[in-house]
Amino acid sequence: MTTAERDPGLQPERTRLAWRRTTLACTVVALLAVRQALHGGATAAGVLAVALSLLAWLGFLAVAHRRVTGMTTAKPAPLSSRLALAAAGCTVALAVFAVATLF
Repeated sequence: MTTAERDPGLQPERTRLAWRRTTLACTVVALLAVRQALHGGATAAGVLAVALSLLAWLGFLAVAHRRVTGMTTAKPAPLSSRLALAAAGCTVALAVFAVATLF
């Protein structure tokens, strides 16, 4: 019995595209938070929420970049629990800060 090499097909490419779409969505949310703060009047809480939104966006961008570059090998390593937790935390933080920008 021989072990055949894994043929991932297009799965890594689909995963890279999904990470890029998610990064684009996070970018839009961060930009909308900045727009809301600029047009809604710049209060101290609004500026803080926008700054934290941008920080969460940068964190997600770093996680996504690391994952996309890790998908370039023929057999990519699975997403570590640390990176998955960081991505989820950045996403939740971005949503919370975006809501805080509204108030």
